[in-house]
Amino acid sequence: MFSEYSELLHPRWVPASPELLRSVFRQHAAGVAVITARGESGPVGFTATSLASVSAEPPLLSFGVGTGGASWPAIAASEHVGVHVLGEHQRELAATFASPGADRFGAATAWHEGPEGVPVLDDVLARAVCAVVTRVPAGDHRIVLAEVLLGDHTGSGRPLVHHQGRFRALRD
Repeated sequence: MFSEYSELLHPRWVPASPELLRSVFRQHAAGVAVITARGESGPVGFTATSLASVSAEPPLLSFGVGTGGASWPAIAASEHVGVHVLGEHQRELAATFASPGADRFGAATAWHEGPEGVPVLDDVLARAVCAVVTRVPAGDHRIVLAEVLLGDHTGSGRPLVHHQGRFRALRD
């Protein structure tokens, strides 16, 4: 496929693979968010670094969710989700929501039921309750497009970022 471009390829180019994609995106610093929803047997949530602003009018955002993850069935069925932008003081919270099998809504997680029954995390930099507009198939994931209904951006602190496979504080 790339033979016509072989003279342009740097010797370190390698063919596409899941590991290559992960390695490329380890170099991309991304903000850290937790997405929550109400599931049949209680609240669910996961850590996401794919959160993106899509449109100001109407106010739309997107995020990716793996269809093999424990949160997917609830996200697939939910009409509403919570989106929480984490601060640098929340590394442990980010790790909890990223760990399979973790007690994500246990005693260590400060949260309450918010509008539309969405689980809302406390003490975050910003949060929004959103109505799911659509779920777009994208390989082993779905891209969820959601409209912001309500939000709170009054948290204090600096954002948490994910880089090189670790949660890190943003530096000036």
